[in-house]
Amino acid sequence: QVQLVESGGGLVQAGDSLRLSCAASGRTFSSYDYGWFRQAPGKEREFVSGFRWIGERTYYADSVKGRFTISRDSAKNTVYLQMNSLKPEDTAVYYCAAGRTTFRQRVGVDEYDFWGQGTQVTVSS
Repeated sequence: QVQLVESGGGLVQAGDSLRLSCAASGRTFSSYDYGWFRQAPGKEREFVSGFRWIGERTYYADSVKGRFTISRDSAKNTVYLQMNSLKPEDTAVYYCAAGRTTFRQRVGVDEYDFWGQGTQVTVSS
């Protein structure tokens, strides 16, 4: 089991950058693949980005490709989401998620087993 705690959200202007962090508890950091999702008011939770240990692959939703970057620091048991060129439509609660390592690229909410509490990102125009 793993516990996830997000941080780094805030209120920024369009075009600004933010870096979200997701700290994972325990000594099993490399046993899980990680993903970032977001949920805007009145909308379903959607996939943003993911990291898969097998092949060390990263992958992104089309809406954030080229602007967002997922990374990890194994020494700190932390996954990051660097968000550049933010747009008002990026406004949402951002969630970190974890699932047992697999060869799949997980993009579905039901493909992850553990979730953080979320951090609010608000982008003003």
